[in-house]
This record gives sequence, C-alpha cells and structure tokens, in this order.
Amino acid sequence: MSASILAIFPGTFDPITRGHEEMIRRAARMFDRFIVAVAAGHHKKTLFTLEERMDMVRSVFSDLPHLSVHSFSALMRDFAMEHGAQVMVRGVRGVTDFDYEVQLAGMNRKLMPEVETIFMTPSERYQYVSSTYVREIATLEGDVEQFVSPQVHQRLLARVKERQQTAG
Repeated sequence: MSASILAIFPGTFDPITRGHEEMIRRAARMFDRFIVAVAAGHHKKTLFTLEERMDMVRSVFSDLPHLSVHSFSALMRDFAMEHGAQVMVRGVRGVTDFDYEVQLAGMNRKLMPEVETIFMTPSERYQYVSSTYVREIATLEGDVEQFVSPQVHQRLLARVKERQQTAG
C-alpha cells in the first residue's frame, strides 16, 4: 500500500447498535486508519451524553488498535479536513436512507471534493436496526439485547430505568 488512508464513519450513535458495529468492523478492515466520529447531536435530543456515547463506542471497539473515537460538533467538512481524511463511510439500510445519503454525499462532494463517500449496507440480520427503534423499544420495556453489545445493553437499561424513576 503506497499511502496510509484515513476513513471516517460519522454518526450520533445514541446508542451504538450491532448494525453500526457490524458495518464499522467491516469498513475498518479496508483502511489503515479509521475514526468513528461521534456527533454532538445538537439537532437531536439524545438519551446519552456525548461523552457516554463516545465511551460506549470505545468499549465496543477496544480490540481495534487502528480505530479511534473522536467527537465533532461543527461541519463534517471541518472535521475531515482537520484530520486529513480521504474517505467517509456512511451506512445505508434502505431506500429512505439512500435518498438522504445521496443528497448528503452530493453536498459533501461540493464542500470537500478531496473526500470520497462510500456507502455500506448492514448484513440482513441488522438491516432494520436503528438507534431510534432500540431506544423506543427499551423505553417501552421491550427486549433489545440482540440489537446492542452487552456493555451498551447494560448502560441502556440503566438509563431507561433512571429516566423512568425521575419521570414517575
């Protein structure tokens, strides 16, 4: 390989799901250096704080030494340029995601033409898993164990219980 390639996988990860994990692990095998970029999520009301989401991502990928976890709160363009990224990896579960992601990739190409966007799909097992669904099912006391790693599952159940006690 002639040059070290840095790829970024951005997201809110509230919480990180098995679908995220599966795609990130597959993508990380393709690149020399890999950053999971956790969005501050200023446009969303998150269940977990930024630091908690970063901690969960770090714990899930602690076995991958070439993967690092960073946060960002400004434009992805600024983050990508600051870190010298050449590739951005985006997950696409279906047609709705694809439509949104194609538009986003087009805008990103205008803002940062030196960064290529690559789309990945999750395996069939995780095709319909989303953080939103996982949060909602957990909040309604449904079983989400199969959708998140054990360490994330424990934190998710604790947070839901915490929220229910303060609301009740």
